[in-house]
Amino acid sequence: MEINATLIGQLITFAILVWFTMKYVWPPIIKAMNDREKKIAGGLEAGERGKRELEMAERKALTIIREAKEQAAHIVELAHKRAAGLVEEAKENARTESRRIVERAQEEIAREVTRTKETLRKQFASLAVAGAEKIIQRSLDATVHAALLDEFAAEI
Repeated sequence: MEINATLIGQLITFAILVWFTMKYVWPPIIKAMNDREKKIAGGLEAGERGKRELEMAERKALTIIREAKEQAAHIVELAHKRAAGLVEEAKENARTESRRIVERAQEEIAREVTRTKETLRKQFASLAVAGAEKIIQRSLDATVHAALLDEFAAEI
């Protein structure tokens, strides 16, 4: 194998190309690869951080929902108690009002009975006086007297 000028020229050209590539081309490529690696690592870390934050937010949301449900149940319980109290209060008011109405009705009935008795007493007195007048006007015969009393009783 002969070494000639062409081979030496090719070796020198190849060495210059390697040197030029190592000096000017290779550092920007390495820098770009390192930057890209850092970006990917940062993205993965941000993804993991986001995942943890999402899990924490979900737990917090579940806690808030549970507390809201408990508070809603408490409010509903208070509303039921208040409603029951209002119903009892309304029932008691209705009982009181019905007692008052019954008492007024009984008083009115008693007054009406008293008025009716007074009216009947006056009518009875009038009838008694009228019956006595008829008895006195006729003879005092016992049979006539009994017939007049029967007639008088029928009128009453």
